Amino acid sequence: MDILSTIQNMLAAGKDLVTNRLSAREQLIKSARSLIANLETPSETIFRMAFAEPARFALVRIAVDLKIFETLKAAQGSPVSVEDLAKPSNADPVFLHRMLRHLAAMEIIAEASVGHFHSTSFSDSLTESKYSGGIIYTHDVLGPSLHGLPEYMKKHDYQNPTNPVDGPFQLAHDTKEHFFPWIAGREAYMTAFNQYMGGYRYGKPTWLDPGLFPVEAELKLDSVAEQEGAATIVDVGGGMGQDLVELKSKHPVVTGRLVLQDLPKVIGQIDGLPAGIEKMEHDFFTPQPVKGAKVYYLHSVLHDWDDESCVKILENLKPAMRTGYSKILINDFVVPDRGATWPATAMDLGMMALGSVKERTETHWLALFKKAGLQVEKISTIEAGSESIIELTLAV
Repeated sequence: MDILSTIQNMLAAGKDLVTNRLSAREQLIKSARSLIANLETPSETIFRMAFAEPARFALVRIAVDLKIFETLKAAQGSPVSVEDLAKPSNADPVFLHRMLRHLAAMEIIAEASVGHFHSTSFSDSLTESKYSGGIIYTHDVLGPSLHGLPEYMKKHDYQNPTNPVDGPFQLAHDTKEHFFPWIAGREAYMTAFNQYMGGYRYGKPTWLDPGLFPVEAELKLDSVAEQEGAATIVDVGGGMGQDLVELKSKHPVVTGRLVLQDLPKVIGQIDGLPAGIEKMEHDFFTPQPVKGAKVYYLHSVLHDWDDESCVKILENLKPAMRTGYSKILINDFVVPDRGATWPATAMDLGMMALGSVKERTETHWLALFKKAGLQVEKISTIEAGSESIIELTLAV
């Protein structure tokens, strides 16, 4: 696409954004990226990828440790000097100034005058654990796994990684452990991971927004379920409970039990859930203890596992389901065979690096569900680049 066409697309997307048309924001971002790609020279693109962007990520990681963003936010928009920013940590002001200049140049923070900086809306967001945790986890855990990908692939003759205990993650972190036991044994990273999982979807369209899924109709209990006190929804491997919290906020009319399940280490970290959400320790590789729920919900769970493991997870749900009533909802990427967006392809490569697994196409999903003895009722996607909702029932 030429530069003029790209600009015209941006103008059209900008008008749609004003009218809140669905997907306009994504289209505008895509067009802006395309414009940069068309304007940059090859040497500029290489320099940005090799110098500017890696330095930005490394410096944001340092700034999180030094609590730079907290200090800037506390100033409420007033400029803060390098010397004042250095005092709490005794960091070298010379180094800090060099660091802050690059963060300002990359629009993470803003430069007010020589040696004085103030916050931006993005840097303010990095004072929240759901975002700062994401920086810690992605820089320290995911980052080395991706950086080591060329070495790993060369060593393995460029064969697709399929061994979850001998993949790029294991090479990068010098371990023979699977990703999940490894991170569970490192409390700081486990905390950062859970924080990130609670934040990376924040602000994006979800299945709880109008138009994708008839939430209130589908989560309505029938008379049998009401008499038996059955659960409305079981969030299997639900992390810190962010989806159920959002459900209660956006759909307060939904009644019945809302059950949040995860491993003991995760459940033990959760405080302050709204009334009506039950915490339950559960390993999804064991039989589902909550019987007859209306919905068993798995968000970003199956993409962590190979097909064999996914079949086991799903088979552990089936005996708990009530035929003709219960559903499984899978909230994950469905990667198109052609024209996949960068969020989907990036997540696919991240999953390959961390667990030697993948984001699945519709063909992959259908084959997997057939193995598990489940029937696909519907696949719904809000917009390109977002996760989909896959509705499953017991096969008849």
